[in-house]
Amino acid sequence: MRRQVNVVSLSNELAVTQRLSLVTVLATIVCLALLLAGSRRPVHAAAAAPADAAKSVVTGHVKYEGILPKAKPLDMSKEPNCAKQYNTPPTTETAVGGPANALANVVVYISAGAPDETSSGHVSLTQYGCRYFPHVLALQAKQEVWVRNEDAVSHTVHLMTRTNPELNRIQGPNAPEFAIMNDKPEFIKVKCELHPWMRGVIAVLKNSHFAVTDAEGSFTLPDLPPGKYTITIWHESFGTESQQIVVGGSDTKDLNFILKVKAN
Repeated sequence: MRRQVNVVSLSNELAVTQRLSLVTVLATIVCLALLLAGSRRPVHAAAAAPADAAKSVVTGHVKYEGILPKAKPLDMSKEPNCAKQYNTPPTTETAVGGPANALANVVVYISAGAPDETSSGHVSLTQYGCRYFPHVLALQAKQEVWVRNEDAVSHTVHLMTRTNPELNRIQGPNAPEFAIMNDKPEFIKVKCELHPWMRGVIAVLKNSHFAVTDAEGSFTLPDLPPGKYTITIWHESFGTESQQIVVGGSDTKDLNFILKVKAN
């Protein structure tokens, strides 16, 4: 005897099953949508340091250890127009000491940790009394040096370079200023071919964080952003030394150097 199928009951079961499947699908879609929305929440980047963020300053002194070579008088007898400008003959400036073994004319600069910079300004190198002023001139790469002659005699400016192009230019009395520019960092010895006692240094550096020590051997490096730096000193007769330092915001740190004077 064949079993009779209840068509109405079967239709009702299929309808219920379809509704349940639809509800399941909708619930799954809602859950996925919520999960996706949560995963797409915006991630806020760390705020960049403001342009006027606090900066640090490093101060210090450079001293020498040993016996400083005695300065020698400059013999200007072959150029009376210059010699007559001095009551007492000036002396050599390759090793200028001060009180408590202070060492002047030392270039202090950041050799690592600071980005390279260039400057559109200029600095001046003056020839007066058959001498270069200043004796040690520090500036940035691609910064102009304006050279002027305030003497009644001619001079030459001979840059004895190794990295930058060599220059040897004559400048007469009352002649117009001329500009020198060096693209690459280098310590350049300068001399006058007409007056052999005229000597100087041009220090071309790769950023704006530098100084030249004064008669007290002191220096200041201001406006340093937080970071780790290598600070190097250079002297034309006594070589170099370096130290590392870490500064935060608004720090004031003291850093001292000692250069050993080699016996002649």
